[in-house]
Amino acid sequence: MATYPVTETTAYTPQPRSLGFRAPEQTPSVIEILDERYFVRMLRLERKRSERSHEPFALMLFEAPALFAGEGSEAIAGIARAISCCTRETDVFGWYEDGQVLALIVSQIGDPACTISGMISARVARALQERLASEALAQMKMRVRIFPDESDDERGDGEEFTFYRDLSDLHDHQRRAKGAKRAIDVVLSLVGLVTLLPLLLLIALLVKLTSRGPVLFRQQRVGRFGVPFTFLKFRSMYINNDPSIHREYVAKLISGNADVAQPGNAKAATYKIINDPRITPLGRFLRKSSLDELPQLVNVLKGDMSLVGPRPPLPYEFDRYRTWHKRRVVEVKPGITGLWQVMGRSRTTFDEMVRLDLRYVRSWSLGLDFRILLETPRAVLSAEGAY
Repeated sequence: MATYPVTETTAYTPQPRSLGFRAPEQTPSVIEILDERYFVRMLRLERKRSERSHEPFALMLFEAPALFAGEGSEAIAGIARAISCCTRETDVFGWYEDGQVLALIVSQIGDPACTISGMISARVARALQERLASEALAQMKMRVRIFPDESDDERGDGEEFTFYRDLSDLHDHQRRAKGAKRAIDVVLSLVGLVTLLPLLLLIALLVKLTSRGPVLFRQQRVGRFGVPFTFLKFRSMYINNDPSIHREYVAKLISGNADVAQPGNAKAATYKIINDPRITPLGRFLRKSSLDELPQLVNVLKGDMSLVGPRPPLPYEFDRYRTWHKRRVVEVKPGITGLWQVMGRSRTTFDEMVRLDLRYVRSWSLGLDFRILLETPRAVLSAEGAY
């Protein structure tokens, strides 16, 4: 880890009593900048602490790869001096991405989290303005993330929201296994696309002939770390349908509202709407047989998805997730099939689905992936829970 001397004091007075920041006279003579591996480990521990205690923390990111490469230690020292005036002993400063992004963990910021994080951001920004030249500031992008945050204010207007970078501490054998999983995804998706090409063309022709509209249905979904991607399926619905039907239904399902139980499904609420009026006759067959999912092999080939993983949520679903729900889109890529699909498919509650996804994340192995892939044809042919 590196240390940088702090010889300047800030020209404004923080409020240590309300936010716990140091006053200028408390500024230490040096500030430590943790290396990436240690900083990410601290971030992972802070995330776990926050999940247990429900006490939010802020993660401030300072992105300036060109500045760090050009001016090097001088720019980093200026940022370190600014940060030293606005932090407490419990806050952590270091490399989020070595040589690219510096970051500050501000723990236990209290409620309301978004308001307090805004105050923190303003003070850090003001300190940076006092210590860095305008040319250097122009090359820097500062972002703030709150975790956990159940509010709708987590995303800025027009800002792409990414939930987290990978915080997993993988050993070499685990990295090799992850690499093997990706290699298997590429090989099997290529084989599948080539082998199933006649079937894909036939389904495309039938979709085109039986209803008006495009063959493929493209939809924004939330992928790993909350990064959006374009999800592909064969179109199974009439065009210009009303999405509010599903939006309202999913809101009730995620909240655990018992009213979502549907006729003919006494066991549990289903994730999909039974007898959905928006679905075409051919689309009903495609959904029942899961043939509408085949274009997702392209998503796997592109790297947006894996063959096995959690189901990728819609943005309006993700917005309604509680904190522990969001973990299902952090650890692994979304998949075409998964543990909940082969064990419960659509006949399960939402919380049970999330628990199965988290169980898959905790116990993941290549062997588990192969078992799920082998179980998938049986689940599809049984058509249990498919609508």
